[in-house]
Amino acid sequence: MSTDKVTNVPVHVSMIMDGNGRWAKERGKERVFGHFEGVESVRACVEAAVENGVKYLSLYAFSEENWNRPQAEVETLMGLMVKAMADEMDKLDSNGVRFMVIGNRARLGDSLNRTIDECMERTASNTTLTLVIFLSYSGKWDIFQAASKMAEEIALHPERKDEILSAGVDGFDRYLSTAGIPDPDLIVRTSGESRMSNYLLWQGAYSELLFVDTLWPDFRKEHFRAALETFAKRDRRYGKVK
Repeated sequence: MSTDKVTNVPVHVSMIMDGNGRWAKERGKERVFGHFEGVESVRACVEAAVENGVKYLSLYAFSEENWNRPQAEVETLMGLMVKAMADEMDKLDSNGVRFMVIGNRARLGDSLNRTIDECMERTASNTTLTLVIFLSYSGKWDIFQAASKMAEEIALHPERKDEILSAGVDGFDRYLSTAGIPDPDLIVRTSGESRMSNYLLWQGAYSELLFVDTLWPDFRKEHFRAALETFAKRDRRYGKVK
């Protein structure tokens, strides 16, 4: 792999972090061990994003569907997230990383929500990198809640109905949970699976997709850089002819 500076760096890279359970199973351990090791991969990707000039890094940490997993695993994951946020916040803040969590937070516990709020408030003014954690998130939920917000606004202000609807697709963006965040240029999924799994269904409409065989706990800086180099070779046409 080249050590030259990567050109045409994406503004927003998003990761579907997959393969923790398989990583643990291959080593004869319980699934939770894969989740613990996956924290190291998060740290490596944050560092690589900063080093390569990526401005937004988003991570699909826990989907709405993941609530259907065994309760013990869910409780372990929630506890791990609280601990990881608390442990990493000093370093993230000192490196200028803005921390955000997006998803259906009504389903999260009070302790986790308090930690999230504290971390988001503390890092709100940082500008080097915005790290977005998608937690209790699904693309269908996001589109539904956005449509609900639009309908509510029209109901409250019926005189503005034509104005609101005339904004079209671009105007709909402001109702999404990701309002103000650029759509991902590159979405990377680890572990060899080739699907979106209900993730950023609206925002990822024109994202470049990259599916890699590496399991998430093994994903490190060299893999992140390789993804950037692959992106740099892509020809993005957005439906146009070049």
